Amino acid sequence: FEGAQGMMLDLDHGTYPFVTSSHPSPTSAAIDLGIPQGWISRTLGVVKAYTTRVGEGPFPTEYDNEVSQSIRERAHEYGATTGRPRRIGHLDLVMLKQALRVAGVTELAVTLFDILSGVEPLKICTHYRFQEKEIMTVPAHADDLKQVTPVYQTFSSWQEDLSTIRTYDALPEAAKAYLRFIETTLKRPIRFISVGPQREQLIEVSHD
Repeated sequence: FEGAQGMMLDLDHGTYPFVTSSHPSPTSAAIDLGIPQGWISRTLGVVKAYTTRVGEGPFPTEYDNEVSQSIRERAHEYGATTGRPRRIGHLDLVMLKQALRVAGVTELAVTLFDILSGVEPLKICTHYRFQEKEIMTVPAHADDLKQVTPVYQTFSSWQEDLSTIRTYDALPEAAKAYLRFIETTLKRPIRFISVGPQREQLIEVSHD
């Protein structure tokens, strides 16, 4: 089964009221299709190498400058239906942790990884600061989410064009460090990395 929409747009578990009208999760797919949830043993979470959002709503890691505009143009980050420009932000692992937990994700596919070539500064949000406390979860209320301050870890960038790379070993060391941090923090293996829109630009990662 292939789902649409993002987990943070889930009617119950997303950033309500800035959500869609359904439940874009694997558990919802099982219910709607009459498949027992226990029959699903593998769930692939598809995540961009950075974070985007269309429309209104809280977006802690959003930034709007020449770099984000470059990402938007290079990755064609415009709404598929509305054509609205997507908002761009650094990768947010707090959001991702919630999405993976709710969706029961067992492994990851990181897409649009080639777009990060040359991006500086290159950051990943590891947790939030809210009311003078550090928190590792997404606040339940959208108004509280608007008030969080993201806390980042900065990574070395790379300049190489990744679009012609076909194996994990051939990736620049800085790119591997970025991916390893995601795996270690989320405790999920990355199985696929896309470095372009074509089928042959999907790198399968072996964890043998």
